[in-house]
Amino acid sequence: MTDPTLAAKPTRPRTMKRELGLPALIAYGLTSMGVLSVVSVYGPATAISDGHLPAAYVAAILIMLFTAHSYGRMAAHVPITGGAYAYATRAFGPAPGFLTGWVMLLDYLFLPMVNFLLFGLYFNSLFTTIPSWVGTLICIVIVAVLSVIGVSWIKRMNSVVIVASVLVVVAFLTLAILNAPDLSLAAVMTPLTPGEGGIGPILAAAAIVAFAFLGFDGVSTLAEETKDPRRRVPKGIVLSTLFAGLGYLAFSIAGSLIVPDWTTLSNLDAAGTELMQQAGGDVLMVVFVIVNVVGIVLCGTAAQMSVSRVLFAMGRDGILPPVLARLHRRFRTPYIAAAVVSVVALVALFITLDQAVYMINFGALVAFAVVNLATIKVLFFDLRLRGGWGLLRHLIMPLIGFVSIAWLWTSLAPFTYALGGAWLAVGVTIYLVRRRRTGGPLALRIDGADTETMPTLQYQS
Repeated sequence: MTDPTLAAKPTRPRTMKRELGLPALIAYGLTSMGVLSVVSVYGPATAISDGHLPAAYVAAILIMLFTAHSYGRMAAHVPITGGAYAYATRAFGPAPGFLTGWVMLLDYLFLPMVNFLLFGLYFNSLFTTIPSWVGTLICIVIVAVLSVIGVSWIKRMNSVVIVASVLVVVAFLTLAILNAPDLSLAAVMTPLTPGEGGIGPILAAAAIVAFAFLGFDGVSTLAEETKDPRRRVPKGIVLSTLFAGLGYLAFSIAGSLIVPDWTTLSNLDAAGTELMQQAGGDVLMVVFVIVNVVGIVLCGTAAQMSVSRVLFAMGRDGILPPVLARLHRRFRTPYIAAAVVSVVALVALFITLDQAVYMINFGALVAFAVVNLATIKVLFFDLRLRGGWGLLRHLIMPLIGFVSIAWLWTSLAPFTYALGGAWLAVGVTIYLVRRRRTGGPLALRIDGADTETMPTLQYQS
C-alpha cells in the first residue's frame, strides 16, 4: 500500500510554464537591449561619426538584422531553451556547442553586471554620501528576487517600462521638432548621408552603436516558456531588433535637429541628458532619469533570466552540474541557476564598467558568429532547405551576417581578446574534465522539454 504522505508530496516540475506571447517576447527583447540605451552613447558616437550618427544607426540596424534573422530561423527549427548553445550543439556537436555556450556566458553573465554598475552610479549621484557599490548591491538583490519570480510578473513590468520609455522618446521627438532651429529637408537628410570624411567615420561609429543591440538574442532562451515557440520566438527576435533600431534612429535624428552642431555640446558623456533638457527642460530630464533607472533594473533582470536559462539547459544536458536544471515548485523557474548567477554578479562590486563591457563584447560576437554558421550548416546543408527563398534565407543572409560580425571584431580592444581567450581556455578544461568523468562525448538532450508540444526535434521549413 502506498504511503499517503509520499503520495501527497508535490513532485518537482520538469518543465517551465508556457505563458509568453509575441508582445511579451518583443517587450523582453526591447528591455534586454534597453530602449533608452541610445542616450548613453549619443555623445561619443556622434563625435566618432562626425555628426552623422543617424547614418551609423542605419548601418548598425542592417548588420544586426542579418544575425537576428539567423537566430529566428534556428529558433523555428530548434525550439528549445539555450540559444546559441543549443543551436551550435545541433549544428556542430557537443564540444563546439559547449564552448559556444561557455563563451556566451561571458555576454550573459556580465550584461547584468553593466546594469548593476550603472544603477550604482545613478544611486551615488542621487545620494552622494552613500558609495556606489551600495546601490550596485541593492540592484543585485532586487534582480535576484525578480529572476526567480518568473516571466509572468516580469512581462507586466517590462510592458510598463517599454510604454514609459516610448512615451519619453515620443515626447523628445515632438519637442525636438517643435524647437528645432532648422526643420528643412536638408537638416533631416544631412546626418543620414556621408559627410566630407566619407563613409569611414559612419562605419566606425556603427561598430560602436551596434553593441546597443546586445540582448535581442536573449529572446531565444525563452523558447520553452513561449506558446507556439516555432512561430513566435523568431518573430519576437526580429521585431524587437527592428523596433529598437528604429527607435535609436528616430532619437538620433531628433538629436541632430535640436542640436545641429554637435561640437556645441558641453559634455559628450552626458549628451543624451543635455538633449533632453534642451528639448523639454528639467521636467523631461527628470522623467527620463526615473524611467531609465527602472529600465536598468529590468534590463539586468532580463539579462539574468537569459543566463540562468542557458545554465539550466547545460545542466539538463549534463555538461554542467545537473542541480542547475532544478525548477522552483511554485514559479517553475531555474532558481538554482538564478542563485548562482546572483552570486557571480557580486563580481560587479570589484570591477569597472569598462571591464564588464569588454567581456560582453567578446562573448556576444562569438555567439552571433556561431549562430550564423549554424544556420548555414543545419538548414542549408543538413536539412537541405534550399527551395524557394532557401538559398537567400539559409545561405546568403547568414553568410552576410557572419561577415558583418567578423568585421565588428576589428573594433574590439586588445584587452578583450586576452580576457576572452583566458575564459575559453577555462571552458576547454572544464569540458575535457566532464567528458573524462562521463566516459564519452556529451550530447544535447531535450528530455526536459515540454513533450506535449515538442516530443522530438522535428524540423520544418
